[in-house]
Amino acid sequence: MQTAESRSPLARVLWILFLLSPFVGALWVPLYNRVDPTLGGIPFFYWFQFVWIIVTAVVTGVAYWRRV
Repeated sequence: MQTAESRSPLARVLWILFLLSPFVGALWVPLYNRVDPTLGGIPFFYWFQFVWIIVTAVVTGVAYWRRV
């Protein structure tokens, strides 16, 4: 397994962008500033935020196991 120091600068930048993607998605308000579609009666705003919690956990886990 490569260490973080032995990776190319491009690979490190790509991993950092991968780690930043959940933040961009969760903070880009026009993406989720609506009520429809609902999921089981829950407005889009709420379940979209919940999905980002799961996505962020997965992204962080992948980055951890890859030792970014």
